[in-house]
Amino acid sequence: MAGVADAAAAPGSGGDGRQDSGRGEPRTLWGSSDPRPPAAGPGQPSPQQRTETLGFYESDRGRKKKRSLSDLSLLRFISAELTRGYFLEHNEAKYTERRERVYTCMRIPKELEKLMFFGIFLCLDAFLYVFTLLPLRVFLAMFRFITLPCYGLRDRRLLQPAQVCDILKGVILVICYFMMHYVDYSMMYHLIRGQSVIKLYIIYNMLEVADRLISSFGQDILDALYWTATEPKERKRAHIGVIPHFFMAVLYVFLHAILIMVQATTLNVAFNSHNKSLLTIMMSNNFVEIKGSVFKKFEKNNLFQMSNSDIKERFTNYVLLLIVCLRNMEQFSWNPDHLWVLFPDVCMVVASEIAVDIVKHAFITKFNDITADVYSEYRASLAFDLVSSRQKNAYTDYSDSVSRRMGFIPLPLAVLLIRVVTSSIKVQGVLAYVCVVLFYCGLISLKVLNSIVLLGKSCQYVKEAKMEEKLFNPVMTATPGKPAGKQQGMFKSTQGVSTDENGSTSVTNQPVHQKENMPSLLVTSNSDQFLTTPDGEEKDISQDSSELKHRSAKKDLLEIDRFTICGNRID
Repeated sequence: MAGVADAAAAPGSGGDGRQDSGRGEPRTLWGSSDPRPPAAGPGQPSPQQRTETLGFYESDRGRKKKRSLSDLSLLRFISAELTRGYFLEHNEAKYTERRERVYTCMRIPKELEKLMFFGIFLCLDAFLYVFTLLPLRVFLAMFRFITLPCYGLRDRRLLQPAQVCDILKGVILVICYFMMHYVDYSMMYHLIRGQSVIKLYIIYNMLEVADRLISSFGQDILDALYWTATEPKERKRAHIGVIPHFFMAVLYVFLHAILIMVQATTLNVAFNSHNKSLLTIMMSNNFVEIKGSVFKKFEKNNLFQMSNSDIKERFTNYVLLLIVCLRNMEQFSWNPDHLWVLFPDVCMVVASEIAVDIVKHAFITKFNDITADVYSEYRASLAFDLVSSRQKNAYTDYSDSVSRRMGFIPLPLAVLLIRVVTSSIKVQGVLAYVCVVLFYCGLISLKVLNSIVLLGKSCQYVKEAKMEEKLFNPVMTATPGKPAGKQQGMFKSTQGVSTDENGSTSVTNQPVHQKENMPSLLVTSNSDQFLTTPDGEEKDISQDSSELKHRSAKKDLLEIDRFTICGNRID
């Protein structure tokens, strides 16, 4: 038995692997003195090839049962949730962009109202022009026409084109004013008041849509009349005549004036309703506009159209509120106390309009990544129209430029306002006529003062936007479909370098007449080069012909008016 025990305890025997060998070498965990791990059996993974899954080795999965319950306790999980941290600077660009969006939304009300304020005064200037300077210009044009035989025919034209347009505007105003006398405002008021609230809400929405549609077509009718009446007689006749265009213009102004009268009457009914339910519904219609505009893709040009539309809509609403106040004050014998009754409703309508515009523009700029600086560009574009219309080579009147840019046509609104004022205010006696003359002189002073301030501000905005060069290099319209940038570059290339008699070249800044530049527009090369090879000219001619077929999608802001299709939506 002792021999067996000694044999069991002998060195090198197959006993406990944790004992040392006879030569003093410790045994490994595999039960041998060889430090290398034993070879893996068939179907078993090697210890060196163990894969890691979620921070644990496959061979360690069996050890989960041996872990203590304190490692998986609820307290440790809560402690990890309370003490874990993160670093925002790891995604610095993302959070910087989010902060800039917040700052942009905060800047939108200020920048938008600056644009609205400037645009409303532009509309006011064009609107006062109809009452103040247009009658004087018509008088001067008629005086020239009557006294023309005394001076002789020094020119081929009997009247200048601007004078012809002024006479046409004056005649249209007078004819439409007398036609409006056949429309009974009181009967229209009671007819609308007898309708239900839902019908009136639908009617008001239909009137807004009809106003946009008829405005888009009305300005084309007026422009066609002005061009037909002033077109040079040397050209081949390609129109139906001045008289048909004139009757179309009269019919348009009359129908548009009736449409605005129905809008004003509906608003008057809403003000005079006892429970104010109709007024509340009409105000809620502005918030429906947010739903139809915010969640759609807008580009820079589309937002410019929307801004012009908001300016026109806000100014028109101010005039409609003025008409409503005049009609209500007439019904209450011009009692000043009734004006304070109307004042809260007027403020509520104006405040809702401002709030809707701010919210709408703030979210449109947020969803489309448009900066707030774009409104300064819009303001500079409107200012450019005012400055360019004061030049000697201006091609349009400023009131017509505002009509095309914003869709605001002052003639129908002026006809309606004159009709309402003359029916609401009775002028009797010499003193009353003196007050009318003084009021007219006050309107002229207001128009002149407004024009001076607007012209000074417009020059400042044009200089800040660095658009002075475009005043001397106007956009040429001889080749339709050509982008504005290329036409301006061609215009620069024809007038920027001139050759004197000695053969030396000199740079000039004076604009050249459009007719002299007409032949060069067809053969001028790229706008960025003054000297090109014949191959370059052939390429540019082919590019010009392709651009005539396919209009450029991206247009300059100076080419965008109220009804230009520059995207998937016209607002």
